Amino acid sequence: MRNVVISGPPPVQILDVTGPLEVFSSVPEYQISVVAHDGSGELDTNRGVRIAGAVSPDAVSGPIDTLVIAGGPGAESGKYSREYVDWIADAASRSRRIASICTGAFLLAAAGLLDGRRAVTHWRFCEKLARDFPRVKVERDPIFLRDGNMYTSAGITAGIDLSLALVEEDHGHDAALAVARQLVMFLVRPGGQAQYSHMLSRQATTFEPLRELQVYMLENLRGDLSVEALAARMGMSPRHFSRVCLREMKMNPGQLVTQLRVEAAQQMIDSSSKGLKEVADACGFGSVDAMRRGFQRVLGITAADYVERFKRAV
Repeated sequence: MRNVVISGPPPVQILDVTGPLEVFSSVPEYQISVVAHDGSGELDTNRGVRIAGAVSPDAVSGPIDTLVIAGGPGAESGKYSREYVDWIADAASRSRRIASICTGAFLLAAAGLLDGRRAVTHWRFCEKLARDFPRVKVERDPIFLRDGNMYTSAGITAGIDLSLALVEEDHGHDAALAVARQLVMFLVRPGGQAQYSHMLSRQATTFEPLRELQVYMLENLRGDLSVEALAARMGMSPRHFSRVCLREMKMNPGQLVTQLRVEAAQQMIDSSSKGLKEVADACGFGSVDAMRRGFQRVLGITAADYVERFKRAV
């Protein structure tokens, strides 16, 4: 059983807590504790709703698998209880990995845990994080990122993406996909994806069959995603399907398939220890060389360059 501890300085952003709580609670192998530092048994949120059933810091002893620090107005205030910051530092020393949701990164920084590390937070607070904690290497674009055993995420819903990535890291892609389906999510956004998400922008199409096709494609990246196969699934001729795809998505079917496979590969690289050959196979590229070309077309760098730039080994 993996012990997950979620906390944050009140008032917390409610979804920063309930998002990860819902993800981890959907997998039987996790045991979750919500910690209210004042020992009240309730965690105040930014929406006036109190999360009951919280435990005091003293109730969390021994090793922790995953420590999650949520953000919100309490984290954005810049005024933190020294006792709470010290507790975070102590809990982190007993944790296999540490994660922050949104502006929870400020608490990790205050505890000295992000010194010399790459980190991200909500785009509105990146400048403040860099200014308040100059020893933190703030990156403004990713939805979430990993530096060693430290994970930080961007705004609010990005905490759900990070939590799903952690589930995938522990239990594999199928387990994360099952949780995403249960939450009726558009799968898992890669951590290296920009906060202004390409995947979300693709959902802006009003053509519902094409949105449903994208979900099918993401779930079948290793399958036959040729123009002919996709057109047949849509009940269209290949020529008509290509026109519709270009009109709605501003890219042809081949470009869309490559984009989806590259984003899936980014996610796998960000959240697992798989080698490039395994990633290429899992994402439907067929070979490392084909994946290299795909990354070059979509990101302007090769997959090996992506690993070198954006992932630091534990």
